[in-house]
Amino acid sequence: MTPPLLSALARVLASIDAPRNLRALYGLLTGFCMAGLLLAMARSALGRDQALLSALWLGLGLAVAFFSVNATGLMLMDQARGLPVRDPQDAFAAALHCAHRVLLALLACVALAALALLLLAALLWATRLPLLGPPLLAVVLPAGVLLLGGISFVLVVLVGPLAGPAVWAGRHSGGVLRFLRERLRHGLPETALLMAAVYLLAALATAAVSFVVVSGSQLLAGLAILGAGVELPARQLLAGVVGLGPRGLGASGIPLQGGNLGLAALIGGGVVFALALVLPTLVWLRGCCAVYLALTENE
Repeated sequence: MTPPLLSALARVLASIDAPRNLRALYGLLTGFCMAGLLLAMARSALGRDQALLSALWLGLGLAVAFFSVNATGLMLMDQARGLPVRDPQDAFAAALHCAHRVLLALLACVALAALALLLLAALLWATRLPLLGPPLLAVVLPAGVLLLGGISFVLVVLVGPLAGPAVWAGRHSGGVLRFLRERLRHGLPETALLMAAVYLLAALATAAVSFVVVSGSQLLAGLAILGAGVELPARQLLAGVVGLGPRGLGASGIPLQGGNLGLAALIGGGVVFALALVLPTLVWLRGCCAVYLALTENE
């Protein structure tokens, strides 16, 4: 392994300090909470057969989540570059001006992938021809497997993780596409290795957070019921921790009990669930920024 690659891996491993960026943590947590509230409103409207209103809330929820991720990415890019981290409101304002570049770059890549899929579908349709079909299928089958697997691999290790950091570092949509093409042609193995390290860090962060949440919630449920005499079922106390709200609790067959106390337990558990979701996301975004900076260090 070459020294530059070792240096890049060290930079990626340093991404584990992402939760120390409290501004990014606050921005992402706030954005996810707002998006969750809007999605809950969309579900409620759909339950009242208000499809148009539900679609409106759903679109707003997705937009809030998208811009929140981009604002958080801008703050994490500041941290990765050793710059003063901007305030969340400044980051969100900047995201409103540049996040569309991420979307355009991703749509362009998806369009290229869709063209390849259409070509493959046309070749598969041609295999139904009497004389041409069998030999063509013998060629199209392995080629199609490699093509679809390759597209999935590139989307997971290159396009999805690095399109955002490229924009957060100042590139326009065209520059993002040129960067992705260059990495695809000349640096895919190195990029895949670095992104594997990022995914490993995110998985470790998820495992650590899950252990804390599961063990803490089980102990707290026992303490609340046996020690403090809280008259709520253990499953309801822990429902919010796994992301269940009042509707989700009812759908799982557990009636909401305890009135305001039971609702407060769901809200408190929801806060824990949001934190458990945000921390690994921060590590992953910070790692993607580190990979981008490592790959473009000599530019």
